[in-house]
Amino acid sequence: MNGNRFGRLFQVTTYGESHGPGMGCTVSGVPAGVELDEADIQRDLDRRKPGQSMITTSRGEPDEVSIQSGLQDGYTTGTPIGMTIQNKDARSGKYEPFVTAPRPSHGDFTYSAKFGTRNWGGGGRSSARETVNWVAAGAVAKQVLDQSEYDVQVKAHVSQIGDIEAPAVSFDQMLEHSEENEVRCADPETAEAMRDLIDEYQEAGDSIGGSVAFEAQGVPRGLGSPRFDSFPARLGQAMLSVPATTGIEYGLGKEAREVTGKERNEDWEFPAGEDDPDPTPVGNDHGGLQGGITTGQPIYGELTLHAPTSIPKTQKTADWETGEEKDIQVVGRHDPVLPPRAVPVVEAMLYLTILDFMLLGGRINPDRLDDNPGAYDTPYHPSSPRND
Repeated sequence: MNGNRFGRLFQVTTYGESHGPGMGCTVSGVPAGVELDEADIQRDLDRRKPGQSMITTSRGEPDEVSIQSGLQDGYTTGTPIGMTIQNKDARSGKYEPFVTAPRPSHGDFTYSAKFGTRNWGGGGRSSARETVNWVAAGAVAKQVLDQSEYDVQVKAHVSQIGDIEAPAVSFDQMLEHSEENEVRCADPETAEAMRDLIDEYQEAGDSIGGSVAFEAQGVPRGLGSPRFDSFPARLGQAMLSVPATTGIEYGLGKEAREVTGKERNEDWEFPAGEDDPDPTPVGNDHGGLQGGITTGQPIYGELTLHAPTSIPKTQKTADWETGEEKDIQVVGRHDPVLPPRAVPVVEAMLYLTILDFMLLGGRINPDRLDDNPGAYDTPYHPSSPRND
């Protein structure tokens, strides 16, 4: 099975299944000299983990990360970083009724049709639990960027649940308010209405979809290589990989179909008060991307996710072993809505995409992060002098 690796220079390879012994990933391409410990990664894992509120699955996973390699005295060594996260509350027995009777709109039948077999416990590899690896890797990418000379910041928030849409919010509002409520919506009043709507669907034994808006600031201009390695092309791959995603937009997104060329086109100007300035676009309807390359302006967009497919309402399936059609109920611990826990996943994929492009473009030394001189002050054996 291919398709378990993301990135070109900053590469993330993941493994693990929903109800297997554990999850894990290997992160290659991390420069030496990045200060890193498990607490840096755990902070984001705690934002994604199950059981954190009444609107998430009750599965009791602590999602404690353990770094197995790639560190010495608290700094990265330039070798692959291996991380593991144990599954502590797996209950695969609840999925036995679906071994040959696929759950509606899951990967049960497609995986079995492709491979002739599958891990049926909780969906195995197709489960969104696999995104725990993405968040762990994204936290590493965040530390690399935070300790570089670039001030790259990434944030996301829940912009819509069902038919309840939040008003436009600023980047500062996302930073300040999105973690203040369990819906992770940066507009507190809308968050309350979203929570009430989620409760209604949860009580009815159903689920509902929504959207996550994201923004990245401080990304330098010039990232992206047309055609198939354009920044939006790689960003689209990253975001469409997020489970339950049905669409990714950037800039005006789908609203661009109602806007004329004159309205969307952005004039160029020289910023006032700068010596020998570069031309700068007026406005940012392009979402920080022109010709597939970053402009240096904020990159922003929105991800749409469908309703969770595991619901307790009665549904119909066809058992390919017995040849019978029958009613089923998916009994278990499942989220009634996905965007609140998807926020750290979206942020992680943004960090991974941005850092990979910056390494490819030579913006960050892929071998060592020289902004952290303390990393090279540890003792070394005199017979093996450093190659400075």
